Amino acid sequence: MEGNREGMIIPRHVALILDGNGRWAKKRGLPRTMGHKEGCVTVEKTVEIAARMGIEYLTVYGFSTENWKRSAEEVGALMQLFRYYMVRLLKVASANNVRVRMIGDRSRFDRDIIEGINRLESGTRDNTGLTFVIAVNYGGRDEITRAVRRLAVDCMSGAVKEDAVTEELVASYLDTADMPDPDLLIRTSGEIRLSNYLLWQLAYTEIYVTDCLWPDFNKEELEKAILAYNKRDRRYGGVK
Repeated sequence: MEGNREGMIIPRHVALILDGNGRWAKKRGLPRTMGHKEGCVTVEKTVEIAARMGIEYLTVYGFSTENWKRSAEEVGALMQLFRYYMVRLLKVASANNVRVRMIGDRSRFDRDIIEGINRLESGTRDNTGLTFVIAVNYGGRDEITRAVRRLAVDCMSGAVKEDAVTEELVASYLDTADMPDPDLLIRTSGEIRLSNYLLWQLAYTEIYVTDCLWPDFNKEELEKAILAYNKRDRRYGGVK
């Protein structure tokens, strides 16, 4: 890795947009599903690397609310891969003391997938290491909309008074209620957009974009991102 790692600050929470699976497969003359499968292998490796580096929270964009628009064949293949991956992930998490959590609206998934998510969360709940968060059927606008609906119900019932509505209260209704906001967002494959990801939480997050396709992402790429993060001057809108 270029630069000096001594004294490097490790971000507490890293968010990832895993882009480039399809392009990785196309470059090799493979079907898109093979890119997604290889991407899952990279996720496993990244979880282990992040845990060893001392990152406390790692959040990945697994399946967005917009991904349902893809072909029925690709969505079906992704669901099958998700079923397989949940079983694998339980083993990886147990071996690395990782707590797994899902955010997003899981109600649209088939019952067996919902049950698998519940087992994965309950089976790793007592682990004390890295918290690995997977955003599935997740969209930032959908998350905020769901939060506003719940808050509106509480306001109408009198449980919440109008003058009690603060940014902190709104945040407590989000899927990420008890988590710190990401310090660093990494997006692979060179695309420069948020893609409806953690729109509330990324307000002051440092953004790092790499041309590396997600299946090729490795420890060196993660270290490059963290080194770049260390060179940022985080002012949160103020002046130093």
